[in-house]
Amino acid sequence: MEFTHFNENGHAKMVDVSEKNETQRKAVARGYIKMNPETIQMILDKKMKKGDVLSVAQVGGICGAKKTWDLIPMCHNILLTGADISFEIANDRVWIEATVKTTGKTGVEMEALTAVSITALTIYDMCKAVDKNMVIGDIKLLEKRGGKSDFLLK
Repeated sequence: MEFTHFNENGHAKMVDVSEKNETQRKAVARGYIKMNPETIQMILDKKMKKGDVLSVAQVGGICGAKKTWDLIPMCHNILLTGADISFEIANDRVWIEATVKTTGKTGVEMEALTAVSITALTIYDMCKAVDKNMVIGDIKLLEKRGGKSDFLLK
């Protein structure tokens, strides 16, 4: 294995994907935002002053996936064919899962990871007035499909 984002002089470069085949690609990422159980209840009861936290965060995460190329310097601008954010509510955290798809020459792992991150940050922003102890964590890639190699976290 070698790093692909460096040129022969050791300087940063954007990888040339022009010779790669277009394939259907998919990535799934997951993470959580931990908070007080009372904050979770306020979210579920839609009592946050900034609005429906999960709906806004869902849209924020999708927007984040679409703008990944603008945030991460060496990411390609990818035409996404789909992006979805789902939530699993636990006693003290909201689990976030992002699924991102495209048909193209490069994968959407960074888009899925960015979607989870922006979703969590949106939840943080909307709840920070009532909970100063929130923690965002365990953001990771669960699955990658398409291209030369597939990945599935065991």
